[in-house]
Amino acid sequence: MIREYKTTVEISGPLMLVDRVSDVSFEELVEIELSSGELRHGKVLEIDSRRALVQLFEGSSGTDLETSKIRFLGKGVELGVSTEMLGRIFDGQGRPRAPFDNDPPIVPEKMNNINGAPINPYARDYPAEFIETGFSSIDGINTLVRGQKLPIFSANGLPHGILAAQIARQAKVMGGDDNFAVVFAAMGITFEEADFFIKDFRATGAMDRAVVFLNLADDPAIERISTPRMALTAAEYLAYERDMHILVIMTDMTNYCDALREISAARREVPGRRGYPGYLYTDLASLYERAGRIKERKGSITQIPILTMPEDDKTHPIPDLTGYITEGQLILSRELHKKGIYPPMDVMESLSRLKDKGIGEGKTREDHADLFNQLMAAYSAGKNARELSVILGVAALSEIDRKYLHFAAEYEKRYISQDEHEDRGIVETLDLGWELLKLLPRTEMKRIRPENLDKYWPVKESNADGD
Repeated sequence: MIREYKTTVEISGPLMLVDRVSDVSFEELVEIELSSGELRHGKVLEIDSRRALVQLFEGSSGTDLETSKIRFLGKGVELGVSTEMLGRIFDGQGRPRAPFDNDPPIVPEKMNNINGAPINPYARDYPAEFIETGFSSIDGINTLVRGQKLPIFSANGLPHGILAAQIARQAKVMGGDDNFAVVFAAMGITFEEADFFIKDFRATGAMDRAVVFLNLADDPAIERISTPRMALTAAEYLAYERDMHILVIMTDMTNYCDALREISAARREVPGRRGYPGYLYTDLASLYERAGRIKERKGSITQIPILTMPEDDKTHPIPDLTGYITEGQLILSRELHKKGIYPPMDVMESLSRLKDKGIGEGKTREDHADLFNQLMAAYSAGKNARELSVILGVAALSEIDRKYLHFAAEYEKRYISQDEHEDRGIVETLDLGWELLKLLPRTEMKRIRPENLDKYWPVKESNADGD
């Protein structure tokens, strides 16, 4: 039942306080009619006795306390879902995003509340299958597993946008499953960034299996809050009702959290760390925990949230809290970026806590775990040799230290670094790892089981090399 009021008593920024209301519920959708006949929308943020605090999606400029008509629509914010969403571009309210998408609105099969419902922990299935991104630094070292939440920690000036677009167009499940799609949510980005993403998706054909939600920097803050929820609602429909495997990429979560802080300040809430609301952890968890696999359901949702660390600070509340909720993190390095390495992935600082569940025989290859351990040990030794060479000089290093020093340089140049349009298969990544290890003596391969060493590094070949 729609109820109309003309009892607005206060307007402050994007907030409107409506008096003498009844039967109003939290998160209820609101329609505001201005004296000019223009319609705006909002939702109920707070209810206190007979007063309702309404947050406007389009801002409050031009609204009038006496003439504005407030209608409570008796339902929450909803997204119309359908398989027709694939290949379409929407804004933070679920409408086709002009000028990128000028087609008519989709015909929804159903309307779903964007806040979703939490997954019952008992119903969760453990992430276990490998997702191939085409990046050696991810697939070979910090493997992404279907149903996992694996954020990318970046910083201003680093190429996380290019990386996000490349993951979106290259990601796939092993076996070439046709039921794989990407839901891409961009929050607070510039028009130029949005244009880059859309042109890249269309030029590479990735748009055909993608659903895109764009929120630009000049859009209202409240729309930035709803954008990831719209994207996750679309993902849940495709995954759990259409049996698809969905990869959700959300960038930039820092813009989302800044919008949350802006709204919190407008509500005059007591600030927490660095001015962010005290419920930041809970709010982020409500987004990240919508990823996963459900028992007896074929579909799955995997998340890659991307955030820029203010001042490159990993202890900032946004990356700090994100790290507590998710299963690891991929960290981009400014030092590697200065060397011209793309992607500038700091594999030593990065971690995928579920990588062991998605690799091995029948998933990637039986030598994957051994190879990963040996590569990381060798790279670590190479970085230590590099630090020694700065202090003592290369001439003072032992012969084996010089080999590790050379290995570290080649590892960064050939394994971590790759072209912006290079899609490496997992077999190519593993073979490249073995090729790099042969820069070292066979006797240094102490983390590889003998059967794998004999299979992928035959003794006759090592003898020919003089190792």
